[in-house]
Amino acid sequence: MTEATDSSTTASVPPWEQRFRAPRVSLPEWAEDAPDRALFVSNATGTYELYTWDRATGEQRQVTDRPNGTTDGTLTPDGEAVWWFNDTDGDEFGVWLRRPFRGGVDVEVEPAAPGLEASYPAGLAIGHDNTAVIGRSTDEDGTTVHVVRPGAAPVEIYRHRESAGVGDLSHDGTLIALEHTEHGDAMHSALRVVRPDGTTVAELDDTEGGTKELGLAVLGFAPVDGDPRLLVGHQRRGRWEPMIWDPVAGTETDLAIDLPGDVGAEWYPDGSALLIEHGFEARSELWRYEPATAGGALVRVETPTGTVSGATARPDGSVEYLWSSAAEPPVVRSTTGAVVLDPPGAKAPASVPVEDVWVDGPGGRIHALVQRPAAPAEGPFPTVFEIHGGPTWHDSDAFAAGPAAWVDHGYAVVRVNYRGSTGYGRAWTDALKHRVGLIELEDIAAVREWAVKSGLSDPAKLVLAGGSWGGYLTLLGLGTQPGDWALGLAAVPVADYVTAYHDEMEALKAMDRTLLGGTPEEVPERFEASSPLTYVDAVRAPVYISAGVNDPRCPIRQVENYVDRLKARDAVHEVYRYDAGHGSLVVEERIKQVRLELDFTRRHLAGVSPAGPGDPVAPAEPTDPAGHEDAGVPGRGEAVGEA
Repeated sequence: MTEATDSSTTASVPPWEQRFRAPRVSLPEWAEDAPDRALFVSNATGTYELYTWDRATGEQRQVTDRPNGTTDGTLTPDGEAVWWFNDTDGDEFGVWLRRPFRGGVDVEVEPAAPGLEASYPAGLAIGHDNTAVIGRSTDEDGTTVHVVRPGAAPVEIYRHRESAGVGDLSHDGTLIALEHTEHGDAMHSALRVVRPDGTTVAELDDTEGGTKELGLAVLGFAPVDGDPRLLVGHQRRGRWEPMIWDPVAGTETDLAIDLPGDVGAEWYPDGSALLIEHGFEARSELWRYEPATAGGALVRVETPTGTVSGATARPDGSVEYLWSSAAEPPVVRSTTGAVVLDPPGAKAPASVPVEDVWVDGPGGRIHALVQRPAAPAEGPFPTVFEIHGGPTWHDSDAFAAGPAAWVDHGYAVVRVNYRGSTGYGRAWTDALKHRVGLIELEDIAAVREWAVKSGLSDPAKLVLAGGSWGGYLTLLGLGTQPGDWALGLAAVPVADYVTAYHDEMEALKAMDRTLLGGTPEEVPERFEASSPLTYVDAVRAPVYISAGVNDPRCPIRQVENYVDRLKARDAVHEVYRYDAGHGSLVVEERIKQVRLELDFTRRHLAGVSPAGPGDPVAPAEPTDPAGHEDAGVPGRGEAVGEA
């Protein structure tokens, strides 16, 4: 791998930039039939790309090289090839390509599924005979699923207007698990197992035809030939937890895993046990569970306190996992005690730990994570409310370079796991219906009130910020709570909900219909109540917006509609447009965006220190074709590019 940072120059780079530039690696994925062959993502070149790793020899090769980066890829089970999704500049619309495991970026690439036109991806599973099951989504066709055998034309086995996706392919290739929302509830999937010819084997639907709000998720078939058991996530007891479903025999096996919070699972390679991933109150841990043992044997897999972002059980029984905390940068570790994959180059500087805060809100207790600057020792501080995307996501005790940059500059950072967030039970996640955006802002307002009353935050220096759904809540909050916020920073936001609905990818249309109870034509009052554009004339705070011109999730036209309304009344605002999609995988672009946010805040938030230690003040950029506009005087998933 190429080093991303020259350690000899590190001292001249402020710590917040070092965190973005420090070499990172994802948890390596290993080939099921060739465990020494692995695939991982790294920013070693300054752009996140895919790399192969021969663990037996130590050889690593970069296998993708695209201007806006690549993260969506997988290995074939035999380890002979890498598949990755090839879109155009972040628009998420493209085709699967393939390159040999031992071939670097200089080896010619080939279509992985000739005959399939470009689409949005809707799942992929590759069998041990290299048969592929490929899910596609388009505005015209909805979701289609195709079986692609080597040397043969693709065969369509599924089609429906509502969103669906490929879950998994059984070890012997005889069963395909699909997640679908044919019942019309895009937040709660049902399951169908079919043969490769599309013949239905079994159905599992906890929504009762859409009348009941319980979801199911495919976690994976047993990794053994002839074993049809499917590991399934369900919500029957008010949280996510696993069970085992045999779609051939028609049996369900409940698993006695008595842990609070959400529980996920995957198989150990021999199928004898499950690796349990347990998330509770913004932290996570690992366990080993043996279903065949009387009562189920649950044994702790030791990990440090913090967040496990991914884990995998290896054939030797060891577990490898990607771990971090708010204070400590990510590292890939093994239960053997070793660091599994340590990229060369300077390490990311540490940050400060988070404090847990619980606040009583209108819908129940709200969990927030707080980081305070090291100096001064006491508040009140200028405070950034960094609102997560999703909305079906949650902030956790994990390393994030963005919040750490604000802390370096003397700001407190508050992150709120509002209603709609995952990890606090099904009722908390599902609470958004119909009053979308307004419910989340009620929770944010309750935490804001705590922050001021506790002495943490200066009420005159409160910044509302976020990306994706967090950017949407930022714009909505600036308009519906205009006296509460001194400034807003919205990255890739929903700004005009009606236009966003008509321009976004089909799967997100389905999600919006579920959240709001229909289309803009069917429930116009709900779209109006939840749209930032409705309240744009009430915005008093300076607002900074960044947007990707190729974004299919929060499309650019609806952002421009909002900006035009700000312009019409000479509201203080700046806009930065960049040539990518829903965020950026280019390190320098991400640094540029954070620098612009820091500078906008410095110029418009009275009494704030101009820069952090060793951090030069960035001048305001003039209007230019790249898209920064100073006119002065913002489930959609997490925005790509946070580290």
